Amino acid sequence: MSDSMPGPGAAAGTEPGGAAGEAAAAPFGEGGEQVAASAVGPADPAPLGITRTPTGDAGVDARLERLADADHLPADGHVQVYEDVHRGLRSALTALDAAPAPAPVPAPMPSYDHRS
Repeated sequence: MSDSMPGPGAAAGTEPGGAAGEAAAAPFGEGGEQVAASAVGPADPAPLGITRTPTGDAGVDARLERLADADHLPADGHVQVYEDVHRGLRSALTALDAAPAPAPVPAPMPSYDHRS
């Protein structure tokens, strides 16, 4: 191989297995400075900023607001919140299916008072 073309897995201007390839894999801080891998840990939970539009149904709206609880939990805590919300929404839909249908509105009777 020529000196101008690096071999497979090597960066230009470095020896294979050199320190430059290892440094490129390390994460960078906010100012662009390189930080040690041990200094990088899981980020604290932060809200996603997703707006929840009210539906007008108090039960459904309460379940949608419960989703905000996941914003402050680590990822492994999200499942419990999502399952709780899913159960509540499923219950609300089941209640709609079980409710009696409203009585149909009768059609107006035609008028037979035609005078010619």
